[in-house]
Amino acid sequence: MSPTIKLHTGDLPAGLAFHNGVAVDSETMGLNPHRDRLCVVQLSDGDGTAHLVQFEQGSYAAPRLKALLTDPSVLKIFHFARFDVAVMKKFLGVETAPVYCTKIASKLARTYTDRHGLKDLVAELAGVELDKQQQSSDWGRADLTDRQKHYAASDVLHLHAVKAKLDMMLDREGRRDHAEAAFKFLATRTALDLAGFIDDDIFAH
Repeated sequence: MSPTIKLHTGDLPAGLAFHNGVAVDSETMGLNPHRDRLCVVQLSDGDGTAHLVQFEQGSYAAPRLKALLTDPSVLKIFHFARFDVAVMKKFLGVETAPVYCTKIASKLARTYTDRHGLKDLVAELAGVELDKQQQSSDWGRADLTDRQKHYAASDVLHLHAVKAKLDMMLDREGRRDHAEAAFKFLATRTALDLAGFIDDDIFAH
């Protein structure tokens, strides 16, 4: 069944609620938060619907999105949260919490492989093959293509299912506490990234 994709400009619509945690991802003009602006934030309740919030350059008021990202009662599920949380802080000015990162969970639970990308996770744990061709497309354009919209949606539509499988594996291997501690440390890790310590291991000798 085809997903439902809803495109919004500047913010989420009033009255929208996420009751089962919310999967979140972002599309930017590149991978340097100091240089490359935030263009799209996509969200899903895991119900087959994706909400895409598109931003014009410099227009990041988005009060309803910010309230959701900082709502302590709603878990935000990311893949590679380190980047997205930093982008949200840089452009939206918010500390996103609480956070669950499927990449961190995968590295702790799936030690039988070094393939922890979203495409590999979704294929193994959700049985879905993602098309990543639009990953490096121009997300700053005003008129997103249908292929871009479907790509953005696909990055959040399956995260709930992936999280459920990873939780089972973390519990089975006795590593849930390590994962929870790592998720809580993400706020500090992203602050260090934004302060210029991206490639420095501050714990090294």
